[in-house]
Amino acid sequence: MARAKIQTVAGHRLPEPRLTPMAIWLVFLWVGLPILAIGGLLDVVAQTVFGLCTGLWCYATPPA
Repeated sequence: MARAKIQTVAGHRLPEPRLTPMAIWLVFLWVGLPILAIGGLLDVVAQTVFGLCTGLWCYATPPA
């Protein structure tokens, strides 16, 4: 990626854009959390329809 010309405001150099912890958290909330929720719902539907446990919680619970 090519570096842009250093920007200044009132003689002060602006810091370069960077990935912050807040940005990582927001990406997780907006992208990761919905994907996990949809996947969990699909697991519940598959377990209800087919009677076969497909989620990770199957490893923690004893078989019925």
